[in-house]
Amino acid sequence: MSHQESRCENCIVRQLNSLKALKKEELKRISDSKTTKIIKKGESIFAEGEKLNGVFCVQNGVTKLSKMSDNGKDQIIKIAAKGEILGQRSVVADEITNLSAVALNDMTVCYIPKAELSQSLNENMQFTQAILKQMAKDLKDSDDVIVSMAQKSVKQRIAEALLYLKNNFGVDNEGYIAMTLSREDIANVVGTAKEACIRTLSSFKKEELITTSGKRIKIENEKALYNMIEGF
Repeated sequence: MSHQESRCENCIVRQLNSLKALKKEELKRISDSKTTKIIKKGESIFAEGEKLNGVFCVQNGVTKLSKMSDNGKDQIIKIAAKGEILGQRSVVADEITNLSAVALNDMTVCYIPKAELSQSLNENMQFTQAILKQMAKDLKDSDDVIVSMAQKSVKQRIAEALLYLKNNFGVDNEGYIAMTLSREDIANVVGTAKEACIRTLSSFKKEELITTSGKRIKIENEKALYNMIEGF
């Protein structure tokens, strides 16, 4: 990435998040204060219960945002990709983090100090509204996850997760979902045991809804998966 492209005011990624509401002089100020970090697959960006002094803007790569339940199980709340801002709720509310963030593949993130964001939150109403809208969307998404966990079967939830991954991350040149998750991660996304996830994926294969190659999954019958989610 060239120096010119790495400047916030020239960054295309910011068009995907609340930073697009910032004025050029604000972007220049933030760009002067930010640092770019390389996060390797499996490394933590931040841990649940940590006090953050800034936010992370995802330039490239994918992370899982998860919460540890009382029984010690990791519940994945969200898969976040390019353009997402991590940690903004914690920074705005001045609270410790409610979730942990771990890289699912090699990532490039920009770390923006809290002081720079706070100045813009105080001075730029459009930016404040953009942050609030994003936080409201995240809250709605969490509500949807809770309803899905309570009302849908494991089969329906796994079908939903596979379609979500395909729709959000696309497929590779062989037709496999481009975002490869371990069976344990898929289980943690839908809130079930790894063994139940493996059994369900095996039944999907027998019904010719999917094919697999190692960890990779290819959807063969999208319509049948949608019908399953809707309870048909």
